[in-house]
Amino acid sequence: MPAHTAPEELFRHGLRLLLDKDIPGWVGLWAEDGVMEFPFAPEGWPRRLEGRDAVAAYMRGYPDHIDLHDFPELRIHRTEDPETLVAEMRGVGRLVRTGEPFDMTYIAVVTVREGRIASYRDYWNPLAVLEPGADFAGSTR
Repeated sequence: MPAHTAPEELFRHGLRLLLDKDIPGWVGLWAEDGVMEFPFAPEGWPRRLEGRDAVAAYMRGYPDHIDLHDFPELRIHRTEDPETLVAEMRGVGRLVRTGEPFDMTYIAVVTVREGRIASYRDYWNPLAVLEPGADFAGSTR
């Protein structure tokens, strides 16, 4: 995407790539030194990923474990910083291994610099990863 892409547009494009299971395309939206943080990550799950390669490694197996169908109830809020947004959303789909429904609530704080994701703080429900088949990140738990 061009460097002048608005953060909201980049974020929505990223959600479409996740629904299309295009993880390489989603990772391609990241700055080389982008940082992804998970403040509510449970024990054994990463709390901070530094760099595009770390984000790619973390997300590589996502579609093999979670089959996302939609992001209903998406609300994007602008902040005083024009490069930062706050998104409230749900991700719904199914767990591939068990076929059980997947329904996760997220709040994300995303900062975009020069058309790339520079920072993504993902506040997700850590209880959801206790479901069998939800562990896509190779946690140590």
